[in-house]
Amino acid sequence: MKIENSTLPTLATALITERKRQQLSREAAAAACGVSVSFIRDAESSPQNCSLGKLVQLMNGLGLSLQAQGFQVSAQARTRGSKQAPPRADYGVSDAQIVLSTEPATGSPAKAHQT
Repeated sequence: MKIENSTLPTLATALITERKRQQLSREAAAAACGVSVSFIRDAESSPQNCSLGKLVQLMNGLGLSLQAQGFQVSAQARTRGSKQAPPRADYGVSDAQIVLSTEPATGSPAKAHQT
């Protein structure tokens, strides 16, 4: 799934579905993933308002993955002793996308932490 504003509700649904598939309460998932219960509630209702870092932490904890594809970074280092500013990095993002894999890994980390 390509992550865009229009697909964020699908991301929220994937988070809910995976948490419930693992039979985790929000409290258990929060403890296993290292995030707060309120963050899980926010991620499952309004992921556009959540930090990317914490979303990745939650998703990894549930055994989901998020991948950036199509990014190309190129920059040249300035030569030693040069007074010229180094060129700016060129982030070629014309075909870039962020992809969520909703195929959970077997033996996902959150299930392993469930008590």
